Amino acid sequence: MYVADSRGAPAAAADAARAGSGRRSAIAPTVFALGTVSLITDVSSEMVTAVLPLYLVTGLGLSPLGFGLLDGVYNGFSALVRLVGGHLADRGGRHKAVAVFGYGLSALCKPLLLVAGSLPLIGAVLAADRTGKGLRTAPRDALISLASAPESRGRAFGVHRAMDTAGAMLGPLTAFLILRQAADGYDAVFTVSFCVAALGVLVLLLFVPSRTPQATHTATPTVTPTTTTAATSAATTAAISLEGAPRVSLRAALALLRIRPVRQLTLVALLLGLATVSDSFVYLLLQHRLGVPDRWFALLPLGTAAAFLLLAVPLGRLADKVGRRQVFLGGHVALLLVYVLLLTGWQSPALPFLTLALHGGFYAATDGVLMAAAAGSVPAELRSSGLALIQTGQALARFACSIAFGAAWTAWGDRTALGTAAAVLSACAVGAFLLRPSNSPEEERP
Repeated sequence: MYVADSRGAPAAAADAARAGSGRRSAIAPTVFALGTVSLITDVSSEMVTAVLPLYLVTGLGLSPLGFGLLDGVYNGFSALVRLVGGHLADRGGRHKAVAVFGYGLSALCKPLLLVAGSLPLIGAVLAADRTGKGLRTAPRDALISLASAPESRGRAFGVHRAMDTAGAMLGPLTAFLILRQAADGYDAVFTVSFCVAALGVLVLLLFVPSRTPQATHTATPTVTPTTTTAATSAATTAAISLEGAPRVSLRAALALLRIRPVRQLTLVALLLGLATVSDSFVYLLLQHRLGVPDRWFALLPLGTAAAFLLLAVPLGRLADKVGRRQVFLGGHVALLLVYVLLLTGWQSPALPFLTLALHGGFYAATDGVLMAAAAGSVPAELRSSGLALIQTGQALARFACSIAFGAAWTAWGDRTALGTAAAVLSACAVGAFLLRPSNSPEEERP
């Protein structure tokens, strides 16, 4: 590792040079540093995520609709600030500064859960926590893409997501151990979570470079022959200069939607997000099916995290070779199989292992792969804004899905709600396949 303040622009640019050298591109040190930050932060956040459904539904007695509203806030509120975070990061190349603020805000929210005892207060704390996540996600992913060679971005994001997921495994395990030992378990979980989150912010400050590499290998927006009409060209160049440095503004970020690959990726992410049931609902459904005791509930996310950890790098490499779109759609097929398994009356000891393995495979095939695909169509100067644009569509769709699923569960029961989600996901997957998003030049390689 290295201290960020001792690195200048030449050292930062060396990350990109090392990433692009050799027959198999090396993973840049920046990726590993950010992976370490994400690992530590995910220990903190997943400690809270693992106990939150049980705390709210069992401890506070919320209905599925009430939980769906809070879960929608927790997972979807960040969509409201992702574009702002991406824009602030792109102005002056302040990717690290915006990421530090986002990580710090989320860390400060953890102890506030100790004093938030009502639904409105908990909702406000969760909204602030997700604001921090929304601010930091696009700048962090932009740093990863800028430090990586185009042909190895899928693997770079896979390495980062694998390290991130190692933290996601340790978080629920830590929460489980605390709940078994502490008399007032939930308060202890929130306190330890804050201490771990503060450590993650410290690592980010010390070991992640302050300046992004001047990546000469980064791609500019792809304009294929089928899209070079006069109207498209005039509309795009009104906000983005394809030959010079794009003007950094919110208008320029929104103008990225006029670039066909960016527009199609955003639409695909939005469509499939409309039927992506929240993780918390998946674990509650699995607990309901298997009769898992409350004290073991916090361990259910471990299955998802373990599969994610094992599959993130292999599927990232596969996406680099065969195409990121194919792998991304394949991940949603895995999610559809999760819904089918939870809907069937199949009784087997293998059910939880298979369900959670498919759930983790879904994330391994979609999370980093989508960002790797998007990075090839967005110029370096608008990288955070472009990635945030796609993330925003996806997050808003998942926010809507969480609320709709909670309402359907309350009104008609869990099986009807899940069956509807499975039908919607099937229809959206077919629609996403028919859209056939355009690939960037790096995507067109076999």
